[in-house]
Amino acid sequence: MNPLKKLMGETVIYGFSTILGRFINWLLVPLYTRVLSPVDNGVFTNLMGYVALLVVLLTYGTETGFFRFATKDNKDRVFSTLLTSLLFTSTLFLLLCFSFLPQIVNFLEVGNHPIYFVLLIVTIAIDVVSTLPFALLRMEGKALRFGIIKFVNILINVGLNLFFYLLCPFLEKKGISVPFYQADGGVVYIFISYLVSSVCTLVMLFPYIFRFKFVFSFSLLKDILKYSYPILIVSVAGMINLQGDKILMPKILGDGEEALAITGIYGASYKLALVMYIFTQGFRFAFEPFFFNYAKHNDSKKIYQDVLLYFTGFGLMIFLGVMYFLDVLKYFLGSEYFSGLTILPWVLMANLFQGIYYSLSLWYKLTDKTIYGAYMAIIGCVITIGGNVIFLPKIGFMASAYSVFTCFLVMTILSFILGRHFYKINYDIPKIIFYFAICLLFYFVGGYIKFDNNLVTCLARLPLFILFVYIFIRKEMSFLLTKDFMYKLIHKK
Repeated sequence: MNPLKKLMGETVIYGFSTILGRFINWLLVPLYTRVLSPVDNGVFTNLMGYVALLVVLLTYGTETGFFRFATKDNKDRVFSTLLTSLLFTSTLFLLLCFSFLPQIVNFLEVGNHPIYFVLLIVTIAIDVVSTLPFALLRMEGKALRFGIIKFVNILINVGLNLFFYLLCPFLEKKGISVPFYQADGGVVYIFISYLVSSVCTLVMLFPYIFRFKFVFSFSLLKDILKYSYPILIVSVAGMINLQGDKILMPKILGDGEEALAITGIYGASYKLALVMYIFTQGFRFAFEPFFFNYAKHNDSKKIYQDVLLYFTGFGLMIFLGVMYFLDVLKYFLGSEYFSGLTILPWVLMANLFQGIYYSLSLWYKLTDKTIYGAYMAIIGCVITIGGNVIFLPKIGFMASAYSVFTCFLVMTILSFILGRHFYKINYDIPKIIFYFAICLLFYFVGGYIKFDNNLVTCLARLPLFILFVYIFIRKEMSFLLTKDFMYKLIHKK
């Protein structure tokens, strides 16, 4: 199969499992914004920012290290060594957290609810251990199995949320007592749901974990960590760029419920950009093993060039689609959260530029110059933190949206400039700029199409969206219009 079609097929599978699962999870947003107060949503948003950061920190670049060092002959040795290392550091993490539990929960301002933190750190440890078996599935091209396990995780999580927040209150009103359920439990049931789904996911991954014999090589671990530590810096800084606003907001805006409420409104509105995030994540899952495996082919640079153009085109379609239908999509949120919708175009573009940056940055991984990735990530981190610290008190949560957009825009530009020096790929920048210009033109024109009925407004903008999609597909990806493309893609899978 054509390598681009193969990459697209795997992106579709990774993306579809993530999209379908995340979409189902996304349906919890209207539930959360109606059964939880903005303050409770603020607590949830803030703590999940820490969770995302800690998962990245505790995996310390082992996924990329695994892809880089694992070959057909030594895959068992690399997998076993890294899994042993992750088990050790995760156990150490749990011991340290429990040793300093009072101090940590006070810092996180959940001193009255230490159970929140206990549930989350156990979930974090389990998720960290699960990352390596998932990387194995990606490396072996088992995208469908990867997707099924991820999807089951989401179903369990969503099912438990519906049980706690809809079924239990209904049963209580009918006079049926549910053991272990308290009506004023708040966000604790979200964290319980995450924990149970993570445990079930780890159990489903056991067959892939236990198929390896225990082999540990300290010298191999040293080599992998030497390669991966800049990736760790990249990942941690990247997660700060994505989650730093949600972590910093309550601290910068001051103690109290008002700051948490603002964080909750911002976090709920941010979730409407989920479609772009899912697209970039699905692409990342497929692209990383792809570019490592394809690097030795003679036409690799031409393929990488086309990948960036196609990724950008589809990302712009998502941007335009979300913004054109925002007048309907906004009703996923409770009305008290509508004030946060002004951040959406900025965070959508931020997520798109994150994906473009990821596509551009294959050069430092292929040339083992991962330290440059660390430098760029640190620069982005400075922009994110500086923008929030300086401007949050002045202009509110828009400062966070501007900061995350600026961060990924600057990182993208830096990666492009450095990549031309170390691993030159002739990306078609004029075409990419052209499609950005057309997309933004259509976006601003669509903004002037307004009717009293929101659905009519969205439908009136639809021809512009279809026109943009047609222009890109017709000019750049005409093979998608052939009759046998989907048949061959499905038959291959």
